[in-house]
Amino acid sequence: MNNMENSAPARVRSLEKVAVRFSGDSGDGMQLAGNIFTNVSAGLGNSVSTFPDYPAEIRAPQGSLGGVSGFQVSVGSHVHTPGDQCDVLVAMNPAALKQGYKFLKQGGVIIIDSDSFKEDGFKKAKFLTDDPIKELGITAQVVEVPVTTLTKAALEGTGMDNKAMLKCRNIFVLGLLCWLFDRPEESARKMLREKFAKKPAVFEANSSVLRAGYDYGHNIHASVSTFRIDTDEIRPGVYTDIKGNEATAWGLIMASEKSGRPLFLGSYPITPATDILHELAKRKDLGVKACQMEDEIAGVCSAIGASFSGSLGVTSTSGPGLALKGEAIGLAVMAELPLVVIDVQRGGPSTGLPTKTEQTDLNQALYGRNGESPLVVVAPTSPTNCFDMAFEASRIAIEHMTPVILLSDAFIGNGSSAWRIPEASDYPEIRVPYVPEDIRDSWKAYTRNPDTLARYWAIPGRDALPHRIGGLEKHVETGAITTDPAHHAKMVEIRREKINRVAADIPLQEVLCDSPQAETLLIGWGGTFGHLYTAAEELNREGIPVALAQFRYINPLPANTAELLSRYKRIIVAELNTGQFADYLQARFPKADIRRINKVEGQPFLVAEIINGVKSHLS
Repeated sequence: MNNMENSAPARVRSLEKVAVRFSGDSGDGMQLAGNIFTNVSAGLGNSVSTFPDYPAEIRAPQGSLGGVSGFQVSVGSHVHTPGDQCDVLVAMNPAALKQGYKFLKQGGVIIIDSDSFKEDGFKKAKFLTDDPIKELGITAQVVEVPVTTLTKAALEGTGMDNKAMLKCRNIFVLGLLCWLFDRPEESARKMLREKFAKKPAVFEANSSVLRAGYDYGHNIHASVSTFRIDTDEIRPGVYTDIKGNEATAWGLIMASEKSGRPLFLGSYPITPATDILHELAKRKDLGVKACQMEDEIAGVCSAIGASFSGSLGVTSTSGPGLALKGEAIGLAVMAELPLVVIDVQRGGPSTGLPTKTEQTDLNQALYGRNGESPLVVVAPTSPTNCFDMAFEASRIAIEHMTPVILLSDAFIGNGSSAWRIPEASDYPEIRVPYVPEDIRDSWKAYTRNPDTLARYWAIPGRDALPHRIGGLEKHVETGAITTDPAHHAKMVEIRREKINRVAADIPLQEVLCDSPQAETLLIGWGGTFGHLYTAAEELNREGIPVALAQFRYINPLPANTAELLSRYKRIIVAELNTGQFADYLQARFPKADIRRINKVEGQPFLVAEIINGVKSHLS
């Protein structure tokens, strides 16, 4: 390791954006260090995009390839993805290096904890030699830092045992990176103080280690380049870094406030959706009732019961749980109650890839119920957009008296972006379809608004309007149970048409990167937006005109979808499945020339994969 004098000149590289990948054992605190680095950057006005890459194993052996946990973050101006590759890789042990080096850009920087690069670690990572850098053919700038030794030195005299000291290694690396990227050390210290507010001794220890890492950066500043990162011109306001699952929870709370209806969540823990339950369970101060139920079916049924009693009923899950909830969701369709079902998608089928991301639940959301069971399906496009689409899902559910499925995914649910905390005035009041006063005497359970076809909502205990709803078919006028064929056919048609009319109450589909020369429309939906948008920009810069339409409203589709598709010679649909949205569009618009870019590897797209896929179709 080269120790340079403090007087040596620093080499500063100015970049529009930079990507850092933290890689280490599950117990090395890579997610915490990455999240703090992200928060500090967001506070400086940087755009941020993160990708937490958790191992699927509950607790793999320490130092093994299967136990490597990754966290990649891109910060800078106009950032939309965590980056296909990183500029800096932090590798806390040989296994982390082996798993992470393939994500490093040519000419990047690798920071390794040299104390962990010993014979035992090489064996666990299945290296054949004692020189992993040479064995992997790495030509990057390698900065060997005795992280473990220096962390222990910073904590000397604190009385901490060896195990507790080792838990602070991630904060030493955080301090070093704060120096490397000109991040304010004090901002990171403030977040540590909040993190360990109830453990002052732990905070003091980590604060000392943070300072040691930052100071160590000064001591080596002539042996590695530092980075100055551009920032966006931002709208004044309060900014924070927010994960998609947190944003979803907060969007539901905003919808509760704007509708005047109490929020109830009935849920069962499941990766990667559990953080929504955790976040809402904290919000008793806002009147939120969050109940952890005994299973997925109980979760959705409790939410339906809460909805019947006048609450905004919500249940959260992932793909396997959505399957279990199917029958009860059909009950909510038949009873015509507002219900929000959040599916944070992961790889499947069955238990599949619990910690990995895919978009493979679309068909289940659209069709996964018995009978003619139509409902609304929407999908957020980014971690911050989870707030808006959770609000929108709640608005549609209440105003149109229907279940709504919100299709998030692990990438945006666990990932984060810089978010400006909105004003309440930025969001409309939600119009609850209470029974109008002028029809109370003639009202029946399925009396409907003539424009939306939504039935009016009579809340037990609030209105003197006794009624019965449920899973058996009802008379179209009286609401009484009936098996009459004509009434069943009529009610099926009404429920279908009610969902179709939601199209008049959602925005028209927007087109980005469009130009008169564009004959190709790139289409995506949900959480692939950042990768597709970046790819479209790159293609246009290369002189290949490509427009982009990223769909947030899946069923019904925006009212201008047919006209939009007709404007382009070819349509290319990119999605993290084998072509479910492409099939859906092709069935509705059979004349469109729809082509596909698909990936089912449990990983998000790389921008390069989209670019190459588009070029392949054009050639």
